[in-house]
Amino acid sequence: MCLGNSTVDLGSPAIKILYGTLKTDANLNEKPSGPSSRAAFQYPNFRRYMVARFLVTIALEMQSVAIGWQIYAITHRPLDLGLAGLAQFLPSICLFTFTGHVADRHPRQRIIQTCYAGFAVCSCLLLAFTVFRSQSVYPIYAILLLNGTVRAFQGPAGQAFIPLLVERTHFPNAVAWASSLFQVATIAGPMLGGVLYGVTGTPLLVYSIAAAASATAFILFYRLSLPPAERAPVLPSQNLVFDGLRYIWRNKLVLGAISLDLFAVLLGGAVALLPVYAREILNAGAVGLGILRSAPGVGAVIMSIVVAHWPLRRRAGATMLWCVFAFGIFTVLFGTSRNLTFSVLCLLLAGAADSVSVIIRHTMVQLSTPDEMRGRVSAVNMVFISTSNEVGQFESGLTAQWFGTVPAVVLGGLGTIAVVGLWAWLFPRLRRLDRLVPEEVPKTGAELLESEYASD
Repeated sequence: MCLGNSTVDLGSPAIKILYGTLKTDANLNEKPSGPSSRAAFQYPNFRRYMVARFLVTIALEMQSVAIGWQIYAITHRPLDLGLAGLAQFLPSICLFTFTGHVADRHPRQRIIQTCYAGFAVCSCLLLAFTVFRSQSVYPIYAILLLNGTVRAFQGPAGQAFIPLLVERTHFPNAVAWASSLFQVATIAGPMLGGVLYGVTGTPLLVYSIAAAASATAFILFYRLSLPPAERAPVLPSQNLVFDGLRYIWRNKLVLGAISLDLFAVLLGGAVALLPVYAREILNAGAVGLGILRSAPGVGAVIMSIVVAHWPLRRRAGATMLWCVFAFGIFTVLFGTSRNLTFSVLCLLLAGAADSVSVIIRHTMVQLSTPDEMRGRVSAVNMVFISTSNEVGQFESGLTAQWFGTVPAVVLGGLGTIAVVGLWAWLFPRLRRLDRLVPEEVPKTGAELLESEYASD
């Protein structure tokens, strides 16, 4: 997105800060007074949310490794790994107009909390499937559809929630640290899932821990205390649910950023085929699969911490393009590797490059969108993200079935490199973007959609 064991270094800056959330909080409205590189963590609500999100991410990442290994052990077909991604994507594309509307009309805190309970239910269903020793993958796909539906509601509400937890000036710092902690979870989760599966020979313990972690996050969410959101009144309109699409289409800077990520990860994502690499190419087993799945997260968390301490102040657009280009290069190198250590290194560097793109894109989208529209815009953004991740998994599985695993990964990386060149030409405003944080406060949704600000 390599560690030698399944534990996370408790001395790392991200873990130290996360551990600090368990301490008694002071005034909910306290202002940051510590180092600017950690300003976001001096907001108690941000700290609480990060704890809950960290637990859920670990649960989902553990579960993802177990599901991939379990499916491939049953069918031995790369295409079935791709179908697992497709099952989780379909709810996002079918429901995105509705989920974004819900995130803007209802309390986001309650939406996220309900979704955390839903993730716990999905883990329990996977546990029941394993207990009854079914040899059909179709029940797993059904559970993944349900899990994808929960994610479809959680994604827009979660993305639009962080701006409510910190002041605008500290939002880029919050994004960097949120990305860092997310990637710590993507390191610990796959490694823990792979180790537990490899040691026990069954996903039972993985699914049990995942269910417990999601349930704990659900309980922790009760501790968040937010003032009522002050949003501009939203008048009923037949076109209301499509405002997110309208805004992104007219704002070519945002469109270029999220579509670049869409096609780069869609073509260059090799995560879906890691079970094949671990089992047949690198001969690394379930534990090796956990290490491979964690490697991009290691790179991403290191880079996120670097960006948190040394923010991107200038040439943000060009930096984003070069990092996506590097992501494609490292994907090609990983695809041709036959050495586990070199493969892990390639994935680590790919994750570091990708994290810069994530930070730039998320900051740009959230800070240029008024609060009453953030749910709908985030819903569209989540469709792009789901398309790149889940449909990317399906694309990888399908091309691997047609051409072979190694050619599928190499061709995908080359496609990512080609997309960077094309996007640099199609979106010159993105290429020339200098400062990441806009100087003007966003207008209300209605004014923004009719202003020149939303057009190129």
